[in-house]
Amino acid sequence: MLTPDRHQLILETVKNDHTAKIKRLVEVTGASESTIRRDLDQLEKQGLLLRVHGGASLRRSASAEPTMGEKITKFHREKQLIAKFAASLVQDGDCIFIDAGSTTFEMIPYLKQKDIVVVTNGLSHLDALSEHNIKTYVIGGQVKHRTGAVVGAGALQSLQQYRFDQCFMGANGVTLADGFTTPDPEEASIKQTTVHLSRKRYILIDHSKFNEVAFTKFLDLPEAEIVTDYKGNLLEDYTNKTNIKVVTT
Repeated sequence: MLTPDRHQLILETVKNDHTAKIKRLVEVTGASESTIRRDLDQLEKQGLLLRVHGGASLRRSASAEPTMGEKITKFHREKQLIAKFAASLVQDGDCIFIDAGSTTFEMIPYLKQKDIVVVTNGLSHLDALSEHNIKTYVIGGQVKHRTGAVVGAGALQSLQQYRFDQCFMGANGVTLADGFTTPDPEEASIKQTTVHLSRKRYILIDHSKFNEVAFTKFLDLPEAEIVTDYKGNLLEDYTNKTNIKVVTT
């Protein structure tokens, strides 16, 4: 098969499956793993797809934002492992902020035995926090129906009264050049303000968020530590800019 034909077949497979493993692409094209890896590197450089751990996925629009339901179902096992480690960092007596996100949501069951106070802007988090009898404050403001996040001027004003031992935030993208990004400028403001009110700052992101750029930057890499399952080629470069804890799956 000629290289252009193979590239077209790879792109069609990734488009149909949204995320395709190298093994799947080998089966579809009949090429070797080393050839597929070279193809994926070339297609990523052309901006046609995104390399992820073990395969490739579609590039997302910078302003595109999935719903909370869509986010929860993607890489669920990886998110649970990231969240479990993040929860282990929380000590009795801590006052923490848990961001409105699918990975941060997975922290909640692992916090149920801890004597802590949680502040959140995630409406979808409230039932789980209440179920586990965790003392919780929710900031006031405008509700984003797509993600269940509370944002806006009221939310920013509400945040100012708090100071956090630790905050646990999500992001839609992270790159070496652009730092941490998210599609919505209003959510970016909440994230940025929260981080600067926190003594320790953690960004919880699965491997699919690496080398992705969303519309609004909210933080430089050195300003927060990362908890992730990412094991990609650029891990050392990221480690040179900030502390990273890689959980094993």
